Amino acid sequence: MKFTARVSALAALGVTAAVAVVGCSAGGSTPASSGGSGHGGTLTLGIIAEPTSWDPSQAHVGHGLQPFQVTYDSLLLREPDGTLTPMLATSWQYNDDNTALTLDLRDDVTFSDGAAFDAEAVKANLENFKSGNGRQASQLAALESVDVVDDDTVTLNLSQPDPALEFYLSQAAGLMGSPASIGTESIISTPVGSGPYVMDTASSVPGSQLVFTAREGYWNPDLQKYDKIVLKSFQETTARLNAILSGQVDATILDAPTAAQAKSANLAQIEDYRVDWQGLVLMDRDGSIVPALADKRVRQAINYALDRDTLLESILLGYGKSTDQVFGPDSGAYVDDLDGTYDYDPAKAKKLLADAGYPDGFDLPLPAIPGFETPLAALTQQLADVGIRVQSEPVSTSTFLADLAAGKFPAVYFNYFQGEPWVAINQLISTNALYNPFKTTTPELQQLIDAVQTGGAESSELAKKVNEYVTDEAWFAPVYRIDQIYVYKSDVVSVEKQIQSAVPAIYNYTPAG
Repeated sequence: MKFTARVSALAALGVTAAVAVVGCSAGGSTPASSGGSGHGGTLTLGIIAEPTSWDPSQAHVGHGLQPFQVTYDSLLLREPDGTLTPMLATSWQYNDDNTALTLDLRDDVTFSDGAAFDAEAVKANLENFKSGNGRQASQLAALESVDVVDDDTVTLNLSQPDPALEFYLSQAAGLMGSPASIGTESIISTPVGSGPYVMDTASSVPGSQLVFTAREGYWNPDLQKYDKIVLKSFQETTARLNAILSGQVDATILDAPTAAQAKSANLAQIEDYRVDWQGLVLMDRDGSIVPALADKRVRQAINYALDRDTLLESILLGYGKSTDQVFGPDSGAYVDDLDGTYDYDPAKAKKLLADAGYPDGFDLPLPAIPGFETPLAALTQQLADVGIRVQSEPVSTSTFLADLAAGKFPAVYFNYFQGEPWVAINQLISTNALYNPFKTTTPELQQLIDAVQTGGAESSELAKKVNEYVTDEAWFAPVYRIDQIYVYKSDVVSVEKQIQSAVPAIYNYTPAG
């Protein structure tokens, strides 16, 4: 659940943190997610890639989640603003210490193979997701067991509180497939869910286009805005631009270099849509590889050396917003005053370096990740201006993540998720985080993280303390938040952004007019 929404909902219900109940009207119908009420016709989307397997345990997030939403329902539905509402689960409630989450389920849902959706199906899917070792398997890391209470009630038992669990149940971990299909060879190529559409295998050509038709008897026809959905995959951004300019697709994701061409063609773009931030994670905070990075003043000097506004204009052509913090404005952990902490000040950067014992600067090896050559070159120049000598080191994309996890890099320039606080904490900050390979922490920080984990309704506010701590300690050197360039033909389709997701949810499209 989006933290801010969670706090608001709980406050409205007068629920205390000690009794972390998430209120949802039992048996309520799922509202349609986007504006408009049009139905019918065909929606054709240009996507980056098709799923390599339709087994829900292999589902991903962002643009990787959207195709799965066509054929699979999730336990919870994430509205465009991040609020969680009922979908296959009609209500859900935690126990007092947030280690058991009980879900009440719809009793009128079937899968496309005719099998009934029930508590046993939820148990089978969650266990399949946990054992499937997919890219998002960590979403259920805290899940110890699943108890089937009765046909339409299930309890998820956790090893420890997970403030992001409800969010995950609206994402990959919450996708429900027919128990008869999961684990079979056929599920790899043909999805079998309870979702609004079914794959038309006769019309689909993997690698070219996938065709889905509205499923008859679907339990929530309000989510079936179209008779047919077609997904066409184009890995290259230019190919997606050409596809929408030529009328092959109705909507697709682009980037800053192609945005102007899309605008000149009168394509509409979703505004104020930011999902990721880009910048440096200064991982070697104990100085194992680069001793200078162990000094907080050095890490702060790196921040002061960055002219973020110039980098934004020169690299992203202004499509974004410069920032000094790693939590986004929609995350609940964002602190407005933190932006501006490290305004461009090369003189101050040099003084901090001198105070730390590095008046002549130091060498900073950075992995040269394919696709990030331009920002890395610009950043290299700005750091050189204060005496920090970046040494770009070629890396293999096939081993990059393994090398990163093994602590081979002192810092890395990359794209990072700026969303849900507990998700971001466990991606960037905690000792379990991929981007904290040296597992650095302090008693003070660990206390702040523990408070978020057990904070219930107060988790959002508590995560702000984590944000303030890592910003002051300069664990990171963020540069900017990137505008999500999502374009569409406004005379054909209306689209609403999905907060903290690379592309809109499949429910956010409505026929124009």
